[in-house]
Amino acid sequence: MAEEQDQESKTEEPTEKKIRDAIEKGNIPFSREVPIFASSTAILVFCIFFMPSGASYVAVSLADIFANSSLHSVSSGDDVVSLFNHLFWETSHLLLPAFALMMSFGIAASVMQNIPRPAVERIKPQLSRLSISKGFQRLFGAQGLVDFAKSITKILVISSIIGFAMLGDYFTVLSGMFSDPVTVPRTMARLAGKVFAIVMIATAVLAIADLLWTRYHWRHKLRMTRQELKDEIKQSDGDPIVKARQRSLARDRARKRMISDVPRATLVIANPTHYAVALRYVREESDAPVVVAKGQDLVALRIREVAENNEIPVFEDPPLARSIFAQASVGSVIPPAFYKAVAELIHVVYSKSPARMN
Repeated sequence: MAEEQDQESKTEEPTEKKIRDAIEKGNIPFSREVPIFASSTAILVFCIFFMPSGASYVAVSLADIFANSSLHSVSSGDDVVSLFNHLFWETSHLLLPAFALMMSFGIAASVMQNIPRPAVERIKPQLSRLSISKGFQRLFGAQGLVDFAKSITKILVISSIIGFAMLGDYFTVLSGMFSDPVTVPRTMARLAGKVFAIVMIATAVLAIADLLWTRYHWRHKLRMTRQELKDEIKQSDGDPIVKARQRSLARDRARKRMISDVPRATLVIANPTHYAVALRYVREESDAPVVVAKGQDLVALRIREVAENNEIPVFEDPPLARSIFAQASVGSVIPPAFYKAVAELIHVVYSKSPARMN
């Protein structure tokens, strides 16, 4: 009941990360009906292309053994082993193609559903898998009973279809008992091909339906609650509170570095308490004044305080301070539009203290 309630609370579609994590852990959608359909197809191909010639070859070999029984005596154990080896190699012409086809078709059916990938999580030893109660629940629980009912229904439906389809061959099977033994394998191959064609059509319908249902059910089980979705977003994008704190710390560090550069400034332009921009101009360093610090309110007051403590001239020009603050960033030269106004202030500074030119 708790599991059903938990599943009902999962109303959000799984994210790409959720799907990727599930696949990496080996939790992938896999339809059991697709390999069965592939096996049916392999058997049908075998019956059409390999069984007639293979069955005829085996029939001729058996007829030769019975016709020349004196050549295959079983008077000792070695003779029995030799006879079985002979029968094995003769029947291998019929059996080996069947094994090869079923193996290749089965592998292809699995690979086409999901690309093979290592899933270490699935092969890790887990004591919970040895739980008798959980094993009993898997076998006789709701899902186990549903799978059992599906299997029984599938067998009954396919058997009924085969029974109705084979009613027309009833007399053919009876007459085969009195026909040439050489023709019996061909008749059996034809009937077997017909049976497996019916099975293949039925399993194809089941495979398509089960494949669609399996993938839908798999995505449905991977659904997430709203809280899980929020937690995943926090993990992928970062906790907003933590990111805000990180940004705040980064701004504090940048502000401290900026304030520490104020003593290198040539002049400060202020407004008079709301804005402050510290500029440095040395001919050998740059062609235009560089913004070494800027700030508003408390930061502006701190820039003025440091400038005054280091005897750096402070000019109060509100329009110029606001404009440079808005258009120039720390570490960059001022825009050309401010060259003339700033050059006049620098000229005042150099005229009062020529030593600042170096």
